[in-house]
Amino acid sequence: MASQAAPAKPIPTPPAGSRLAWQLDPPFGTRHLLVVLAALAVLLWTGHRVEMDRMVVLSAQAIAKWIGLADESQVAHGIERVAKSMWPPAIEEKVEVARLPELDRNNLPWDARLETQQRIEKRMNLQTLQLEETVERTEYLVRPWGYVFTVALKMLETLEIALWGTLLSVLLSAPLAYLAARNYTPHRAAYLLSRGVISLLRSAPELIVALFFVLAYGFGPIAGVLALGLHAAGFLGKFYAEDIENADTKPQEALEAIGAGKLRTLWYGVMPQVMPQYIAYTLYILDRNVRMATVVGLVGAGGIGQELKGRFDMFQYDHVATILAAIFVVVFLLDQFSARLRARLL
Repeated sequence: MASQAAPAKPIPTPPAGSRLAWQLDPPFGTRHLLVVLAALAVLLWTGHRVEMDRMVVLSAQAIAKWIGLADESQVAHGIERVAKSMWPPAIEEKVEVARLPELDRNNLPWDARLETQQRIEKRMNLQTLQLEETVERTEYLVRPWGYVFTVALKMLETLEIALWGTLLSVLLSAPLAYLAARNYTPHRAAYLLSRGVISLLRSAPELIVALFFVLAYGFGPIAGVLALGLHAAGFLGKFYAEDIENADTKPQEALEAIGAGKLRTLWYGVMPQVMPQYIAYTLYILDRNVRMATVVGLVGAGGIGQELKGRFDMFQYDHVATILAAIFVVVFLLDQFSARLRARLL
C-alpha cells in the first residue's frame, strides 16, 4: 500500500499587530569607496602624464569646428588635410621614362601608355634678376591599374609571411607545450625551462624582434616570418600546454590501465579532446599574423607594410589610402573564412 505524502508545513507568519523591522546591508561600504577614490586619483594622475586632458580639449575643439561652433582646430585641420590628400585613392602607376633606360617605346606593356606632363616653374634669372617662367616637360609610362597590381602582389607576400609565421609557431609550440604540461613533462627542470622559453617568446614584441632579424638577415620577408613565428609560438605553447593539463583524465587513466605509454596516452586520450581548441587558437594566430605582418613591414620585414611606410614617408597619401583599403578587404575576407572554417571543424 502506497504511503501517504506528509502534509505541507504552513508558512510561518508574524503575529497580527507586530511591527516588522528588517533591512538589507548596503552592497558597498566605506572601504569600497576609499578604493574607488584611490583608483580614480591614480587614473587622473596617469591621465595627466599621458596628456588625456589635452586630448579631450583638442577633440572637443575639433567637434566644435565641425559643427560650426569654432573657427579653428588643430585636430580638425590635420584630419581634413590628410583626408583630402587620400582621396581619391591611387589606382594607376606612373614612372618617369628617364628612369627606364631599357624601355622599348615600340613594345610597351599591354596595359601601359606614354604620357607627357607639363609643369610651369618660376626661376630667378641671374643676369636680369627677374623671375621667369619656365616650362618643364616630363614623360611618364602610365599603367592605369598598375598600382592595384603592385598592392595585390605585396598583400600576397603579406599573406605568405603570415602563413609561414603561423606554421613556424605551430612547429615550435608543439614540443614546448608537451614539456610545459605538468602531467606530461619528463622532469621538473624541463618544465621550468620550457615555461621560461614560452614566457620569453611572449614577452618580446614582434616589432622589436623584427628589427633584430632585419639587422641579421637584411630587409625582406625572412625577418617577418621569424618575428611572427617566434612571438606566436609563445602564445600557442602556453595555450596548448594549459589545455593538455585541463583535459579530462578518465580517458587517460583508461589508456594507462591497458599499458599505453605517455605518448600514446597523449595522442589517443588528450588530442581528441583538445583538437577543437587547438584549431581555434591556430586560426586566431593566423588572423593576427596577417595584421601584424603589416606592422613588422614598417621596419623593413617585407610585405605591404614596407610599401606603406615608403609611400607615407613620401607623403603620397593617395597611395596610402589604396593600401589601407586593401588591408581592410583582406582582413575582412580572412575573418569570414576563419569563421566558416571554425563552424565546419568545431
